[in-house]
Amino acid sequence: MTLVLGINAFHADAAAALIRDGEILGAVEEERFRRIKHWAGFPAQAIAWCLADAGVRLEDVDHIAINSLPGAHRWRKVAYTLARRPDPRFLWRRWRNKRERAGLAQQLATAFPGSTPKAQLHFVEHHRAHLASAYYASPFPRAAVISVDGFGDFASGAWGYGEGTDLQLDGQIWFPHSLGAFYTAITQYLGFPHYGDEYKVMGLAPYGRPTRMEEMRRIVRLRNDGTYRLDLRYFRHATEDLPHQWSQGTPVVGSHWSGALEQLLGPARRPEEPLEQRHHDIARSAQAMYEEAFFHLLGALHRRHPVDAVCIAGGCGANSVANGKVTVATPFRQVWVQAAAGDAGGALGAALAVWHELGGARSAPMRTAYLGSRSDGDAVAAVLEREDTRRQLVEAGCTIRTLPEARLCEEVAQAIGEGLVVGWFDGRMEWGPRALGHRSILGDPRRADMKDILNHKIKRRESFRPFAPSVLREAVPDWFERDGDVPFMMQVYPIREEKRSLIPAVTHVDGSGRLQTVSEADNGRYYRLISAFAARTGVPMVLNTSFNENEPIVCTPEQALDCFLRTRMDVLVLGDHLIRRPA
Repeated sequence: MTLVLGINAFHADAAAALIRDGEILGAVEEERFRRIKHWAGFPAQAIAWCLADAGVRLEDVDHIAINSLPGAHRWRKVAYTLARRPDPRFLWRRWRNKRERAGLAQQLATAFPGSTPKAQLHFVEHHRAHLASAYYASPFPRAAVISVDGFGDFASGAWGYGEGTDLQLDGQIWFPHSLGAFYTAITQYLGFPHYGDEYKVMGLAPYGRPTRMEEMRRIVRLRNDGTYRLDLRYFRHATEDLPHQWSQGTPVVGSHWSGALEQLLGPARRPEEPLEQRHHDIARSAQAMYEEAFFHLLGALHRRHPVDAVCIAGGCGANSVANGKVTVATPFRQVWVQAAAGDAGGALGAALAVWHELGGARSAPMRTAYLGSRSDGDAVAAVLEREDTRRQLVEAGCTIRTLPEARLCEEVAQAIGEGLVVGWFDGRMEWGPRALGHRSILGDPRRADMKDILNHKIKRRESFRPFAPSVLREAVPDWFERDGDVPFMMQVYPIREEKRSLIPAVTHVDGSGRLQTVSEADNGRYYRLISAFAARTGVPMVLNTSFNENEPIVCTPEQALDCFLRTRMDVLVLGDHLIRRPA
């Protein structure tokens, strides 16, 4: 038996994953324990959970892999430094971050005092870890593979080909050119300053028109070989010392865009300013430019490896709008995007890369994202039996009942159909940024006012951001214009025109929906709940959003209960227990 622990450390979305003989035992982000979104630093609690859940100690681990390679591409870095002469503080910060990652053994000793690990340490180049996370977890025996993100180990992208247990890397795009940096710069320019805000631009884009493509094509320039280059006049990240924080806590990244971008696009929006049509148009144009460059690169990749399937990873792998267009905009016919496509997924990718480099058999596909912490029936019952819990529920006028599964699903389906908001906590927590039916808030997709209800009662987020549908797998062709397995909500597909008016709560302004396909084999009780809703309404889906309120997705029954009580959620399901507020 061989245990491999993978780690993403000293970057946003710190995470850990544990595999045994190629089988994924568990994977979780540190943010779920620290309760700080995108938590950056050393994932001590995530590591501890992975070990405890598997019933092993750090001493039992044979190999530890981290998704960064100190010293990678050294000569490219030297050449860049000599040519560009960046701010010395810029070089110092990058050297310090690499030094932290190289001190992995000391970090483990500090986090696990008294342990005597025997594991061999492996440093896996950042994008190789991304490629491994995409390909080895996929269901494909062979596939082209691509990674696109901001930066990691002096590169912003990589591509290659996997077949069986072999994964080759064909090429990379080097710092400072990056589609991720481009999208981040536009995100910040549009007044969304926080790490991870790029999805807001993706949600805003359908409200605009691509009227600024001439300017976008000045910023991102496509090359004949399928790659692209940034016009660095519009960016600061190439030479300046941008403030950032990757070590302990909330990740911070400085402003990427330069004053030249304002000269090109007009004044930047401040966060407190209202969104205007020109902001919508810039968002749409930036999304269109990203797609143009991404599909350009995929086209070149297919010419090199003319296979049907492509696996996508990297932070830009979360661009579900672009992912949903791959099969119509490129020759690829099948697409796989891992549940944690971004840097958290690099923890799993590093572990899978090491396992296969050791000569291990091809790992099994990742069929579900339910790889995180679990709370069995006894744990939930213990929380509900506590005196303080009982007191809080009584003060809120709540009723508690324990129901058999069939009855539970029927009552929850009825509640959703009545327009109530349901917190659904069941089984193991999801791996990755999406709630997929184990830590979800559910609503009726048929109600035009459901988005407003959710934002008023719980989410309090921007009105332009869409909510997603969880759809019975067999019903997808009847409701969407494209068919396929999308288990991790990583692709946006157009909803059939005649169906859009039936499900306004999950239909975006452009007629699309961010799809999650749900099967009984992989999703169990969640599938049976949606089936109960379909039997009542004829609509084989529910609205699904993450179980949280401006925080990481809830991890424990206590956190779920706290979120329920401090918001205006109507119903809470904790395993077999149904808690309901008075009408």
